[in-house]
Amino acid sequence: MPAKITQDEDKLTVYLSGEIDHHSCVQIREQADTEIMKIHPKEVVLDFKDVTFMDSSGIGLVMGRYRLASSYGGVITITEASAYLKRVMRIAGLDSIVNIKQTASKEELN
Repeated sequence: MPAKITQDEDKLTVYLSGEIDHHSCVQIREQADTEIMKIHPKEVVLDFKDVTFMDSSGIGLVMGRYRLASSYGGVITITEASAYLKRVMRIAGLDSIVNIKQTASKEELN
């Protein structure tokens, strides 16, 4: 499934969904890179709210967008990742190159 992409001033948000694996990454990568190279946003947000599965291809997806964005001074922010996905990203060391935002739990919102 292709990603939904929105732009708000200097921020590009890529809404990911479903399974992030080798097959889905190709289309997401092409779609995101086209927009990133076109507008050179200061921040690229990767929203993982609707991601149900991610293998190592997802780590590569984040790293590749980091390389592209950082080549012109942009940053990557990851939002809405489940606790499991955040753990996988931290184990892979992504937290040292991208901003992984914490989201409030349902208990904290009440």
